Amino acid sequence: MDFNKIFAAVLVAGIVAMLGGFIAKQLVHPHPLAENAFAIEAMEPVAAGGAPAGAQPILALIAAADAAKGEKIAKACGACHTFTKGGPDGVGPNLWGVVGGPKDHRPGFAYSGALMETGGPTWTYVEMNKFLWKPKAYAKNTKMSYAGLKKPEDRAALLAWLRLQADSPKGLPSTGEISAEEAELAPPPAAAPAEATDAAAPVDGKAAEPAKAADNL
Repeated sequence: MDFNKIFAAVLVAGIVAMLGGFIAKQLVHPHPLAENAFAIEAMEPVAAGGAPAGAQPILALIAAADAAKGEKIAKACGACHTFTKGGPDGVGPNLWGVVGGPKDHRPGFAYSGALMETGGPTWTYVEMNKFLWKPKAYAKNTKMSYAGLKKPEDRAALLAWLRLQADSPKGLPSTGEISAEEAELAPPPAAAPAEATDAAAPVDGKAAEPAKAADNL
């Protein structure tokens, strides 16, 4: 009698579990994500010779860059920065007059100090180019968490617009500055392949005899 009760209880429990699983499948419909919840930054491009590629030169592009495009790019920075004269600081400092100005140009803003450790105290075009390419590569301990602008034309457009947000816009890069940047940020030359050398080069169509060891003196 007890065995029959135990068997019946186990049978009922199994039937309940099966029904529960069936109902759960009908009620819950999983949907695949359209994109990853966490964006994974792509690997940095590698220059010839295996060295990681850094910011490409852009000073030669700034004069002809589309400032209107730069303004659109700057809107992505609006969550942390303001650009108008006298505008408030946000998570990041107000950026009016930043191009050509000191890196700590906003009095009272709590800078990390990391920016002052790289490239001098002034936001030159060259330093801003390297910083905008990848802030964390420029200054590891910077508070700037932005991944960076990888396209040279985007950085040039942003700087073309950003330089205009000032009482006295910084002059366009000179020929000397352009040449200096191109020399500084030029990719490393490709390593020349090692040329195979014969152990004994032929002389007049005949293999040269191996050299005799020098006599001990």
